[in-house]
Amino acid sequence: MSDAMSDDQSRGERLQIMLSPDELTVLDDFRFKQRMPSRAAAVRELLKRGLAAEGYEVARTGTKSTDYGVIDHADGAGKSRGRSSARE
Repeated sequence: MSDAMSDDQSRGERLQIMLSPDELTVLDDFRFKQRMPSRAAAVRELLKRGLAAEGYEVARTGTKSTDYGVIDHADGAGKSRGRSSARE
């Protein structure tokens, strides 16, 4: 099994979008210039680049909320950014 096929099978969500003819032309130009195998691959790459440019990091497989300090660790080392609980 190829890597591309295993990547496609690990994706659990389908996202459908509507593009104008001009947007589709630019997407196809990008896809062919970058030698991407499909429009979907080009959209994923552009999404990844756009998020990175805005300072967002794509989570790696196995990453947990506690790795980002969103939820407290059991030992209290994490930071909670949510609402304060009744315990506090």
